[in-house]
Amino acid sequence: MSTAPLAAIPVHLFTGFLGSGKSTLIHRLIEQKPADERWVVVINEFGQIGIDQAMFEVRDDVVVKGLPGGCLCCQLAFVLQATLVNLLHRHRPDRLIIEPSGLGHPAGLLDVLQGEAFIGVLELRDVVALLDPARLEDSRAREHETFSDQLAMADAVALTMSDRATSGQLAGARHHVDAMWPPKKWVAEIAHGELPVSLLLESGQHRKEAGPRVSGGHDALRDSARQVVVLDGFDAAAPQPGQPLQESGMALGYLTLSWRWHCEDVFDLDRLTQVLDRLPSQLRVKGVLHTDAGWKLYNRGDGAASLAASAWRKDSRLELIAESEFMPSVEDTLTALQACRRQGRKDAAWR
Repeated sequence: MSTAPLAAIPVHLFTGFLGSGKSTLIHRLIEQKPADERWVVVINEFGQIGIDQAMFEVRDDVVVKGLPGGCLCCQLAFVLQATLVNLLHRHRPDRLIIEPSGLGHPAGLLDVLQGEAFIGVLELRDVVALLDPARLEDSRAREHETFSDQLAMADAVALTMSDRATSGQLAGARHHVDAMWPPKKWVAEIAHGELPVSLLLESGQHRKEAGPRVSGGHDALRDSARQVVVLDGFDAAAPQPGQPLQESGMALGYLTLSWRWHCEDVFDLDRLTQVLDRLPSQLRVKGVLHTDAGWKLYNRGDGAASLAASAWRKDSRLELIAESEFMPSVEDTLTALQACRRQGRKDAAWR
């Protein structure tokens, strides 16, 4: 392994509100990765159990590291610095890609990446914000501080879900972005996450003057997290057959509710999708689940759901994220999910 000093490693930051398609876009970029490059991808999830990392296939030239359980820009900012130091020295990547939580404010994350620890080591390239044009029709999202600041601080904007958006929604999104100052370097309409990798390889440096740097809610969370210690590599307890383990959390006005099932628990796919589709449309729903049709990835944002095949995983995982008023009953939801197991066991012990 080379012992040459690490220097000027390009860093690409993809921000975007919940359900904007960040993970899908990164998947597509990996498919276009130059054969001679090694990438490290850091994925932050607001939830507790790390589903997004499980959606990536294991390969030698792409290292994927998940940091679940909070917001990378505040609650996990201090964990991020130690994690990056470890990843950079262990894997010596040619390129670093970071996907913060959909509720992540870029300011704290940029402070870490441009801080003293990484001067000369990391070179922050154009920050790209993902925007689903339909989101602008939702006043709750449009008026959310983090939603606005993600766009304001970005160098470029990818209009995702363009295949589902109307011409009016796309025009409205372009008008919204064009009104920002300074102007974005580029605005691209992206269908199915298909962003040309050339936009990464040919990107310039991040403009430090782009947008606001203050976020009261995130700053308060970052201050409260200074004493938190997270052990890298810690593996959560394994669930037992028929006995899912539950996790929950709350920050920035959003709740997360997550379960993990033993890999031997097999769900009836038709019944499971019916239960998931009946959940309130305001929920962000993600899952990697063992079904009678094989392992499946379930992904729902803004009411639109997708289902795809997955490789074997060590357990099934499901996560719900929503503002507290839209979160359904925990007991009723778990009962409905447990009833979808093919065995039909009524041993739904959980914590």
